[in-house]
Amino acid sequence: MPRSDLTAIPEQDRELGSTPAADGFSTNTNNGTRTHTRNRSSVDGTKYKDGQWSPENEKIVLGPYDYMLQHPGKDIRRQLINAFNVWLNVPPESLTIITKVVAMLHTASLLIDDVEDNSVLRRGIPVAHNIYGTAQTINSANYVYFLALQEVQKLHNPAAIDIYVQELLNLHRGQGMDLFWRETLTCPTEEEYLEMVGNKTGGLFRLAVKLMQAESGAGKDCVSLVNVMGLVFQICDDYLNLSSGTYTKNKGLCEDLTEGKFSFPIIHSIRARPGDHQLLSILKQKTTDEEVKRYAVTYMEQTGSFAHTRDVVRELRDKALALITEIDGNGACDDGAMVRAILNKITESTLGKPQE
Repeated sequence: MPRSDLTAIPEQDRELGSTPAADGFSTNTNNGTRTHTRNRSSVDGTKYKDGQWSPENEKIVLGPYDYMLQHPGKDIRRQLINAFNVWLNVPPESLTIITKVVAMLHTASLLIDDVEDNSVLRRGIPVAHNIYGTAQTINSANYVYFLALQEVQKLHNPAAIDIYVQELLNLHRGQGMDLFWRETLTCPTEEEYLEMVGNKTGGLFRLAVKLMQAESGAGKDCVSLVNVMGLVFQICDDYLNLSSGTYTKNKGLCEDLTEGKFSFPIIHSIRARPGDHQLLSILKQKTTDEEVKRYAVTYMEQTGSFAHTRDVVRELRDKALALITEIDGNGACDDGAMVRAILNKITESTLGKPQE
């Protein structure tokens, strides 16, 4: 008879006077009272019927997440972590954990984003929820949030737990406002949008740097810089969504228009002509019509919204470069060279290569 993969319950873990039930609970009838207990797993103390959480079950729950991992992105967050580590000199063991946590959170958040945005493509392939279903994809992403928290616990640093919780709150606050504006067709101001981006996109960058600082003895504060870089990253992404052929291949033509999303250039264009409701009406339709999308892009060009976006990116890049110089001790060293190179790479597709 083949041996079961399930582990038998040790005799000492069985309660006297109890009888197993079909749902995994045992009914204790000692002294005429009825209480319920569960069989215990050796994984984390949670009780399961007949034994342990199996690798096969883990693979099922992580299916949508693993699907996304098979098609990696540009890995900009790992590059940023390595670049900031020239300043912060985090112990290798801690750095490995932090890098893993940020990658897990990023991938899991993409699964949720694609559901909430009704996306069709991610990195040039069908989104996970169109393969695994919406419910399983959401559960997989949420599960990974808690697996990431388990990784943070390995740092044995109470401050790291606080940082993780605070930035996860910020991420959800930012996403909540983004969704509210879209679903109610409410155009935010540029200031409101930048605040949202600071919570949402900036949150994951900030989480990485704050965890690194909590594990570092270098005494350098890089949070202001990473906040600015988060804004730069998102605004450049907004720009590319409406103008890049590569973006079209990976996610579809002007996907933000199909989502009805108030991105930075779209907000500027709507507010540039407050009496003209054409662009707002296009957003409301959440159109997939490519001719309508091209018309919207032409409209935004006429309102100077792409030029304005480039100006804002240029201003933020200059601010970030000044902060890099400041952290470097105003020329005392050039430890920020890698961060500067990443910043220039992010802005290159929007502003072109910087002059030497």
